[in-house]
Amino acid sequence: MDDVRLPPPPLLPPLLPLFPLHTVLFPGALLPLHVFEARYMDLATRCLKDDAVFGVNLIAEGREVGAPARPYEVGVSARIVRCDMVKPGTLDLVTRGERRYRVLRSQAGPNGLLLGEVEWLAEAPPTAVPENCAPLVALLRAIVADAGEERLPGPHAFDDAGWVGLRFAEVLPIPAQAKQALLELDDPADRLEIVRQFLDQRGLLADRQEKGS
Repeated sequence: MDDVRLPPPPLLPPLLPLFPLHTVLFPGALLPLHVFEARYMDLATRCLKDDAVFGVNLIAEGREVGAPARPYEVGVSARIVRCDMVKPGTLDLVTRGERRYRVLRSQAGPNGLLLGEVEWLAEAPPTAVPENCAPLVALLRAIVADAGEERLPGPHAFDDAGWVGLRFAEVLPIPAQAKQALLELDDPADRLEIVRQFLDQRGLLADRQEKGS
């Protein structure tokens, strides 16, 4: 099996600027951001200059703008892969999730930007998709083909249980808190099994199972 996981940064920083959002970012996923607050304009400028990452965490309490929000502990580092300045004072970014971490403690700076002390979570090695989850792979192939490279770009790893589970967690229309729970799981097999049960209970795998039988 080819390992197509994105490489981690050469040095994983113990301190990470945080960008709390009402969105869950997953490793390998794209996340567009419209940036206009001064704290995040400064953050984007520094990350572009140094090719550095920042952290994206789901908001547990608070708002995306204004006073610093309280984030969930587990988040994902994001790297800017595209940047456009449509008009002065704003940036349109496209970022890509890289690696999970846990915030041990955080503090807001003078400009309101959260800086987190983080521990980087271990990455699971590529694992074969269990036989009972094969219908998920067929469904995900159809989803990726329909969405296109702009929405779900390669590299694709349909034979890796971790990658398949993360992509379903990314695209399923479920509440952000449910996505956060999937992100926090360390075992790719557990994540994939939860996804399988969710889809099976809604009859979304029946056709795939029949075609595969």
